[in-house]
Amino acid sequence: MTAKRNFDLIVFDWDGTLFDSTALIARCIQAACGDLGVAVPSDRDASYVIGMGLAEALQHAAPSLPRERYRDLAERYRHHYFSRQHEIVFFDGTLEMLNALKARNHLLGVATGKSRRGLDDVLNGSALKGLFDATRTADETASKPDPRMLLELMAEFGVAPDRTLMIGDTTHDLLLASNAGTPSVGVSYGAHDHESFAEFAPRHVAHSVADLSDWLARHG
Repeated sequence: MTAKRNFDLIVFDWDGTLFDSTALIARCIQAACGDLGVAVPSDRDASYVIGMGLAEALQHAAPSLPRERYRDLAERYRHHYFSRQHEIVFFDGTLEMLNALKARNHLLGVATGKSRRGLDDVLNGSALKGLFDATRTADETASKPDPRMLLELMAEFGVAPDRTLMIGDTTHDLLLASNAGTPSVGVSYGAHDHESFAEFAPRHVAHSVADLSDWLARHG
């Protein structure tokens, strides 16, 4: 028997949730800081900012850098990231999970701290092309945890908050959901320690894509 569909719109974060990119992003942030001669953040601190828009992330990662040099830092980050983005792969089971959700007629969205260029580069060159009904990036709306990305996606499809689910690997994603009034699910295999998720009361914390896929089949 097919499980009841509880959500019409399911919105995913990107890095660390669908794509195994957390370690690479952290290394690129660290390399960019090293290029400009500022203190290189620890792995933990570099990972913490993943999910924010690039400008906000770099300001947190390099708080001692003069504001007028953040553009230089962003350029160095992009240099390192785009030269290595071919190394990024889907988490195992991602495509199968997304195709199963589409088969159940869920609307699928993306809310990400990536740039529009960065997201489109991946979508246009991957097996994910055409799977998502709408996407939002931090450079065209507002960075997490501002709720604007989710509010815009819900408005685009006329879906109520209680029929929308946000899925992500960071506290920024879960706070985004809370600010937008939607339920959330956290995944523990990305950038943030899942023990920090508790205060946001996610419906579930998935420890693998298989775990997430199984939960969505039963409760999504």
